[in-house]
Amino acid sequence: MDRIDQKILQELQADARLSIVELSRRVGLTKTPCAERVRRLEKAGVIRGYHAALDADAVGAGHVVLVQVLLSSTTEQDLHRFNEAVRRIPEIESCHMIAGDFDYLLKVRTRDINEYRKVMGEHISGLPSVKQTHTYVVMEVVKDERALPVRPAAARLTTP
Repeated sequence: MDRIDQKILQELQADARLSIVELSRRVGLTKTPCAERVRRLEKAGVIRGYHAALDADAVGAGHVVLVQVLLSSTTEQDLHRFNEAVRRIPEIESCHMIAGDFDYLLKVRTRDINEYRKVMGEHISGLPSVKQTHTYVVMEVVKDERALPVRPAAARLTTP
């Protein structure tokens, strides 16, 4: 991946609706080579999709909590069962396995604390192997950067 590929990725993260004409102008290429690079980045899996950024409050998901989860067992089978069950709960925005004093950190979005309490009681506390949870209510989001830093060392591509 060269600096032009990096610039393409940065521009598309900022605005995925850019036309190829506008994208090519911003990265200093003509339309055809720019389109070929975008297709190559898509084919290689570097660009995994294009998404709309939604206002969380407007769609009823402005209440954010972080939940530490400690499991009673961390066998491969138990981890797999937990992971699969988490994927079926739409309110869980992200789930990260953690190396530390607990096993997972969940980011959960709901309309309000009452809806969160229901999700916790009906879904999260009943996940496979859950031993203990700790909930932390987010009071203010200081930074929630959606764009990934684009670094050349992480590249899986070479420019033809």
